[in-house]
Amino acid sequence: MKMYDIIVKKRNGKSLTEDEIRYLVNGYVKGEIPDYQMSAFLMTLYFQNMNEDEIFYLTDAMLESGNTLDWSGVEGITVDKHSTGGVGDKISIISGPVAAAVGCKVVKMSGRGLGFTGGTIDKLTAIPGFNTDISLEEFQKNVKTVGFSLISQRDDIVKADKLIYALRDVTATVDTIPLIASSIMSKKLASNADAIVLDIKYGDGALMKLLKNAHNLGDVMKNIAERKGKKVQLVYSDMSEPLGMEIGNRNEIIEAIEVLKGNIKGRLFEESIEIASRMICLCNLSKNAEEGRKLAEETIENGMALKKFKDFIKAQGGNQEVVEDYDIMKNPKYSRDVRGKQLSEIDDVIEKISAEKIGIASVKTGAGRSAKDDLIDFSAGVTLRKKTGDSFEKNDIIATLWGNDPEKLKDAESYVIDAFKTGKFKNSFD
Repeated sequence: MKMYDIIVKKRNGKSLTEDEIRYLVNGYVKGEIPDYQMSAFLMTLYFQNMNEDEIFYLTDAMLESGNTLDWSGVEGITVDKHSTGGVGDKISIISGPVAAAVGCKVVKMSGRGLGFTGGTIDKLTAIPGFNTDISLEEFQKNVKTVGFSLISQRDDIVKADKLIYALRDVTATVDTIPLIASSIMSKKLASNADAIVLDIKYGDGALMKLLKNAHNLGDVMKNIAERKGKKVQLVYSDMSEPLGMEIGNRNEIIEAIEVLKGNIKGRLFEESIEIASRMICLCNLSKNAEEGRKLAEETIENGMALKKFKDFIKAQGGNQEVVEDYDIMKNPKYSRDVRGKQLSEIDDVIEKISAEKIGIASVKTGAGRSAKDDLIDFSAGVTLRKKTGDSFEKNDIIATLWGNDPEKLKDAESYVIDAFKTGKFKNSFD
């Protein structure tokens, strides 16, 4: 078997066998297949796609390139949750404690953010002392005692994904469904929870811009999960606009805590409860999603979700006093306001807010990474003061940028201005 022949076969639109797919994955992990040949193969997938069997074989081969977690010592059903990424998406930080407060055993392995979609690991790291590089023994102990634990991706799990993703990132092959699905599902299967909730984002601020493409991705990932004996539920979420009013690591921790305290309703609350209700249902703790939703809401009303979040922070080395004192987290030195007159020459109405442009603005403040080795400013980010449908006057503050470098805030400001579309007056940014 030769890699050259596999590249030619897929280039010509033919289906690969399981043996061929395992050969190329195993060979690349062992260093027997060079980057240039794997890069060529990835590009063939971008143009020729894969059928469901091929994607399953690819996922399974990637899964077997590393270790798999063992939850046999945990009583009850374990559940994992994954989001395909968005702007202001802090649902895992809310839904995890909520589901655990009902009785779920929530296990989650997450990565750090890259580009304008923030990572859950980065957000939690804004809490002083919080540690996601814990041992597998601590991970399992926390799941048993707290009901929710989160760990960073490990080098000994799904080795193939880390190697292949590095190539995808520099060969313009990130946004192809076979590679997205195999990357996500190989890691979810390595986490080895009994059940999985997949939150698939679509729209301006998501990897999948169109709902139909999100459905295609969802169908593929569900097929993989079910073929591996996992229970799975899919949720499709619109990421055309930012989720919540806070973007950036410290900002989003504060907003998540405010949701857990019951002080914030609206879209962020609703989507978090929806995800938690699916987790609760998969753990057989409710008859259906509607009953699961009621149980989820009760944990916020009675304070149990907030208590569970504090237990979660403490178990992973963080300062749980952050729940009552946000100043425990590092505060930004500088802020920069965007006012209504920068959007419109008259009093006006917010018609739309671009999630992608707000996400880029957040990265520009220092809150995210443009390259994987970039350092993050955990106190940087963007606060939206107005939402879609809100009216504003010329002197009203529309958004505030935060950070520790005034030049970065100045650079980010234009992206925030460009993100807002107004209803009555068509400005120069349309």
